[in-house]
Amino acid sequence: MFGVTILGNNSALPAYDRHPTSQVVTLDQYQFLIDCGEGTQMQLARYKIRRSRINHIFISHMHGDHYFGLPGLITSMGLLGRDTDLHLYAPPLIKPIIDLMLSAADTQFGYTLHFHPLESEGMLLDDAKFSVECFRVFHRIECWGFIFREKKKPRRINKQAIGSYQLPTGYFERLKMGEDVITETGEVVLNEEVTLPNAPAKSYAFCGDTLFNPIVAEKVKGVSLLYHETTYLKGLEDRAHLRFHSTTTQAAEIAVRANAENLLIGHFSSKYEVLDEFLQEAKDVFPATSLAIEGVTYIIQ
Repeated sequence: MFGVTILGNNSALPAYDRHPTSQVVTLDQYQFLIDCGEGTQMQLARYKIRRSRINHIFISHMHGDHYFGLPGLITSMGLLGRDTDLHLYAPPLIKPIIDLMLSAADTQFGYTLHFHPLESEGMLLDDAKFSVECFRVFHRIECWGFIFREKKKPRRINKQAIGSYQLPTGYFERLKMGEDVITETGEVVLNEEVTLPNAPAKSYAFCGDTLFNPIVAEKVKGVSLLYHETTYLKGLEDRAHLRFHSTTTQAAEIAVRANAENLLIGHFSSKYEVLDEFLQEAKDVFPATSLAIEGVTYIIQ
């Protein structure tokens, strides 16, 4: 399963039972936390997401609504007996803040916290099954977006057809790469007879806080699901620009320019209690739009 669960969908101030930004990306057995606004660990408990499964945390920028929940979360992980490594990818300035807080409380962890400073665009993680890269967006301070990509072999095994050949599983990786194989008895097994085309690999892009800039569309070209902030409705473009944020129609325009398959919008201003207009305005420009609703998991397909 490849999906994103929304823990917080609001902007700076919690309001109307909406919380500051935080999301969990699930890719098969892996889980990644993006941003950690105030209340994130309460939201994890509320939606029954186990902290122990999160081994990588990504922080987009140094505004408090995106990281004030982090010290509490990593401390709770220690109190709960975590002993597996935790990797934190964040702007460099976050490290001395975390170090000072832990030092002041004489906090000792039973696990190792690895810090990876975000200093340039590029690959952060490159695993056999997935990759994660970062890119700059355009906010009042340095801010980052992240792209999660699954990796798939070109072909998949046809379980019904493969049974008649009694092939050892050691041949499967070559078959998944599209090769024919020759068995130990000299039998040639044609790839097309025992495999099927694999589904295309999917991708998810998270755009941190940003004003409208077409460059962002180039960075997230062709993603399966794009999350883009929509702090304001379209009538407040001047305010959005002044505060380095985006409106509904601007986010939708980025999705159009990026040729994204689907758009997810969030980071709603506390100025708004009802979000119906956000959805309608964005869908008028990009129909495949959804609101980022807390507690909902959006499957990337």
